[in-house]
Amino acid sequence: MRENPGEKKQRQEILKKIIMDLHRGQNVEKAREEFQKLVKNVNAQEISEMEQALIEEGLPPEEIQELCDVHVQVFKDSLEQERAPEEVPGHPVHTFMQENREIEKVLKRWKALLDELAVKKEKAELKEELKKQFDLLREVEKHYLRKENQLFPFLEQKGVKGPSQVMWGIHDEIRDKFRVIKKALEKSDYGELEKAGRETFQQMADMIYKEEKILFPMALEKLEEKEWARVREGEEEIGFAFITPGNQWRPEKPAEGEKTSPEMVELSRGFLTPEQLDMMIKNLPVDITFVDENDEVCFYSAKEERVFPRSPGIIGRKVQDCHPPDSVDIVEKILQEFRAGTKDRAEFWIQMGGKFIFIQYFPLFNQEREYRGVIEVTQEVDRIRGLEGEKRLLDW
Repeated sequence: MRENPGEKKQRQEILKKIIMDLHRGQNVEKAREEFQKLVKNVNAQEISEMEQALIEEGLPPEEIQELCDVHVQVFKDSLEQERAPEEVPGHPVHTFMQENREIEKVLKRWKALLDELAVKKEKAELKEELKKQFDLLREVEKHYLRKENQLFPFLEQKGVKGPSQVMWGIHDEIRDKFRVIKKALEKSDYGELEKAGRETFQQMADMIYKEEKILFPMALEKLEEKEWARVREGEEEIGFAFITPGNQWRPEKPAEGEKTSPEMVELSRGFLTPEQLDMMIKNLPVDITFVDENDEVCFYSAKEERVFPRSPGIIGRKVQDCHPPDSVDIVEKILQEFRAGTKDRAEFWIQMGGKFIFIQYFPLFNQEREYRGVIEVTQEVDRIRGLEGEKRLLDW
């Protein structure tokens, strides 16, 4: 029997009220009782729609993120009714879930080491084993990057941004904890290591639950096979955590667009074939990403080795959605300054994985001084920073 749309709307309002009460400090058990009394059989999609509605009404994603674990506690009984999606090997959801099973094994060993650390007198004896397990733990980054760069863009195209923004924020919290753990290991600060290690364990374990009970069922309902095929196409560029995906899933290929014209591309100085242009850009010693005047990502240089990962899922995506929620305001400010012509560049530099990374953004204008977008240029500059004296052509 088909559900009355009015009943669903009423249930959504109840859900929103329960969550807003939680945000105002209501006891979790009281909220759970209210939920069980007023609402039954709520599915993952309704919870994600509720989060989306709250964001559209002005509640910051960070606030939903802070109480995301509490939301899951309240709705847990209902979520337990959600069947984990069973997909054939090679389907992105099947791959994500395979990775989750391996992540659980790594988390189990990580927790066992932390438990041992808590009672062991000679804690330094565990340091090397903790380092090895921590390196395994960080493999989850590939899992999170594929969600952010491949799955989230297609959900956003369906108007579903709430769960993506909240989950991305939690990914970043886990990344921050990784940095704390790394420093604690370097300094042999075992108290800080145990504290951050246990918090990370819980966040990662909770993320698996949220993925399989909320994100994946909702994504399977929203995305069509042709969209899952496009998700799959870009996964290899980011990589996989612990597993090699199967290949039994063979979706119907999306209709191919017109083939690239072999004609020459006329540039401001000279002509190049599309192949020459592509080869030239791919072999530049920098990574390039282009965002048009509508703030949509149109292009990135598909080099074999990049400083930051990119995958085809970001093409057509709003650049604001390519950044964690807590940095979107800065992105907007840079774009506003560029559009207004008050800034002609934005530069940042970070140290990552022992490398010094230089990131530059430049606004682009046509001959009429109309704003046409932004180019991002990223490069690893350790070698450049170390150059001294001179080396001339004849010295080669």
